[in-house]
Amino acid sequence: MIRLIKSGVYYTGGKLVKENVAFMREEQKRAAIKGTLAYRILSAHNSGDDDHLKIKFDALASHDITYVGIIQTAKASGLKKFPVPYTLTNCHNSLCAVGGTINEDDHLFGLSAAKKYGGNFVPPHLAVIHQYMREMEAGCGKMILGSDSHTRYGALGTMAVGEGGPELVKQLLGQTYDVARPKVIAVYLKGKLKKGVGPHDVAIALVGATFKKGFVKNCVLEFVGPGIRNLSMDYRLGIDVMTTETACLSSIWETDELTEQYFKIHGREEAYKPLHPADPAYYDGAVVIDLSRVEPMIALPFHPSNSYTIREVIDNARDILGEVEEAGNRLKGGKKPFRLLDKITPQGIQVSQGIIAGCAGGTYENVAEAAEILRGHSCGFDEFSLSVYPQSQPVFKCLADNGYVSSLMESGAVIKTAFCGPCFGAGDTPADNGFSIRHTTRNFENREGSKLGEGQLAAVALMDARSIAATAANGGMLTPATEVQYTKKIKKYYFDKAIYDHRVYRGALKPDKKAELIYGNNIADWPEQIPITKNVLIKAVSVINDPVTTTDELIPSGETSSYRSNPLRLAEFALSRKDPAYVGRAKEVKAAEEERRANGTLPEEVLSEVGITIAPDTMYGSCVVARKPGDGSAREQAASCQRVLGGVANIALEYATKRYRSNLINWGMLPLLSKSFDYKVGDYIYIENITDYVKTDNPNIPAKLISNGKVKNIYLGLGALTEEEKKIILSGCLINYNKTK
Repeated sequence: MIRLIKSGVYYTGGKLVKENVAFMREEQKRAAIKGTLAYRILSAHNSGDDDHLKIKFDALASHDITYVGIIQTAKASGLKKFPVPYTLTNCHNSLCAVGGTINEDDHLFGLSAAKKYGGNFVPPHLAVIHQYMREMEAGCGKMILGSDSHTRYGALGTMAVGEGGPELVKQLLGQTYDVARPKVIAVYLKGKLKKGVGPHDVAIALVGATFKKGFVKNCVLEFVGPGIRNLSMDYRLGIDVMTTETACLSSIWETDELTEQYFKIHGREEAYKPLHPADPAYYDGAVVIDLSRVEPMIALPFHPSNSYTIREVIDNARDILGEVEEAGNRLKGGKKPFRLLDKITPQGIQVSQGIIAGCAGGTYENVAEAAEILRGHSCGFDEFSLSVYPQSQPVFKCLADNGYVSSLMESGAVIKTAFCGPCFGAGDTPADNGFSIRHTTRNFENREGSKLGEGQLAAVALMDARSIAATAANGGMLTPATEVQYTKKIKKYYFDKAIYDHRVYRGALKPDKKAELIYGNNIADWPEQIPITKNVLIKAVSVINDPVTTTDELIPSGETSSYRSNPLRLAEFALSRKDPAYVGRAKEVKAAEEERRANGTLPEEVLSEVGITIAPDTMYGSCVVARKPGDGSAREQAASCQRVLGGVANIALEYATKRYRSNLINWGMLPLLSKSFDYKVGDYIYIENITDYVKTDNPNIPAKLISNGKVKNIYLGLGALTEEEKKIILSGCLINYNKTK
């Protein structure tokens, strides 16, 4: 089904040829390296040198969990107007009152900011962020930066990147996105999908084959090959958006007449141009996918890479589900048992909930085919339920006009408006020990709203809409769509732009200086961040031994959404699902540091506990230690919440994503690297002359690890830092850095 090629390859004559077979001369290879789509698009947006890119994007996009903080940060840094088209969407905090605050306050702030600074504003329930950007902003050869990790429009010829909010702030202030030129991996598609296999099946197989190996981490995936022409645009977009879960940096696809037709349908013919790599083009590796061999897939808890064929799970239910149940009980740590094996019945594997939603699931074709599979069937009146969220009002309208909405409703499905909530825990939260199958993007533990701290944990699995519908038609018994009969032919899609014309505020690049920002009660400015001093004493207040730590574990999604515009209130939730004692420990360190700044020296109890001589001019701060933190969401709050609680560093064996490491840097924190993992909560790390080491790129920074009264000499690193990143860290955060410019 999927084969990985770990050596360099050439794409020539429509086929992949391994580098050691092609025998290209060195000058031919250099030319072929420049022949990829990724190389051309990146170079067209680059003002740096060929290896160290300084990118300016064509457009920006944010949703209502992130845009308030971004605009507040940019405003504090001197923002006057948006220099590029910036679209503010409202698809995460769509509910008006969650957690005791009024989210509509954030929406009014966003609209007022779009007027004042010259941006676009998409009201709640109208479209999820990525569908709106596909429909209205993407274009062949463009680059778009979004403050959501699933910012992926490669199937439309647009290189899109999801990053933390500070990277958008830089673009708003005329600065650049700085990154080493990424490796480019070819994703070669061949063959044709069989009936009943959808885009999520391909995506889950791709993530399963690559993520755990780190094969495409921080690379650009470039989709090529004859199989592309056998995929509709909805299928391409559905695969593309899930490339985020491989840990790649971005994606780009060859374009063709179907791409051209997509733009024509949406009234933007000028956005199309043919994109094809040169012949030959050189890639640093390849992923070969035979579409004809892809089967209906399921990503079991607790990660999109935990992938199996659905038939494999059904045939080996007790063994496979038993492993997941054991993993769930390890997460719960001996509290009320997590159960999954009880879903195995004589009739099959009982599922309690199905969801088709968002940027991945709510496409026209996904929903229409699901309706055809369910036609004449009932979702039943027992535990199982099915909810469907079309990803935009234009998609919803076409589904309704073509009869698919009424058909789904007749089967017992509940149809809802465009909303990302099911993907991150603010909508359709499953019951404790429930088994939910979802055509959404992620299934990390706790992400969908369960709370380990209160003994709640659900089993959330990812599946394609077609197999979700097949399961619904089979009374909630897990069923692959290849094993049901249905009519695959669906009615043609059309796009009604009037829906947006009559509701979206289109003010890009038309600022109104007289407009005033509207602040709600829960919108607060960022507290002052103090730069690190010459020396730092760092206390490990949380040590996470998991192989990978997600941003959902660092700052939970779901019920915290209402507080995203208030840094101090949001920080109270930091690590609450992973290490509930973290906030209290961090606050103790922060209080001692505030005492040091007031009195000029570290408190006596800290000095006596450390037990070594601490030089003057030493900042005292906290840190989180984790093996591989930062997988998943781009949300900057995973770092900023630590910062406002007095965090000065993370210590890791490696960072799961560039975006999380960038968030640490942009909030003035040290992204320290350690060769070993010999840390405990309460340990101290003392580093002298850290400011000099930040400036000099020294890969070996001497430090002292103080643990249980014993002192051990260790070495830490910072990894590669750009000159601007060094200045940001030394300034204390991006806001401080921009104030000094």
